[in-house]
Amino acid sequence: MLLPVRKERDEAVCVGHILGAQGIKGEVRVFSNTDPRGNIVGYSPWQLEIDGQLKNVDVSGRLQGKNVIANISGIDDRDKATALTGCKIYILSGQLPPLENDEYYWSDLIGLEVKSMQAEALGTIDSMMETGASDVMIVKGDRERLIPFVMKDIVQEIDLEKKQMIVDWQADY
Repeated sequence: MLLPVRKERDEAVCVGHILGAQGIKGEVRVFSNTDPRGNIVGYSPWQLEIDGQLKNVDVSGRLQGKNVIANISGIDDRDKATALTGCKIYILSGQLPPLENDEYYWSDLIGLEVKSMQAEALGTIDSMMETGASDVMIVKGDRERLIPFVMKDIVQEIDLEKKQMIVDWQADY
């Protein structure tokens, strides 16, 4: 199973960003990288990246249709909420739940070197993308490759200590 984010304990992990203001009372619409999407409001406090600095803020919120709506402490009008548009949302990795065997947060995988079963270097995982059918790794090397994250079928081995992943994938795919 694959979950969106994680890093070493007590490191800041990006879990989303602010899309814009919602209404006139200072609420914001949030793009969430968490699964399920609404979990992001349960990770209070957040650290908002404002002008390159992380600022701790208490937060509450709710899922409203397809949107996540958040109330941020100290933000009580639309102008203040609008000023936060585009701010990245971080939490400390220690706030994330522990994982079972064969579960990984996306951030565990970002930066891993990807090799084929024939030991061909395919590149490094640059980012992850959710497609609905399966998550996809965006691997950058001599060219960009989109490789589905399917354990045991495509992903054969993950070694976080060696920062390496072995996949059943040919270099010419």
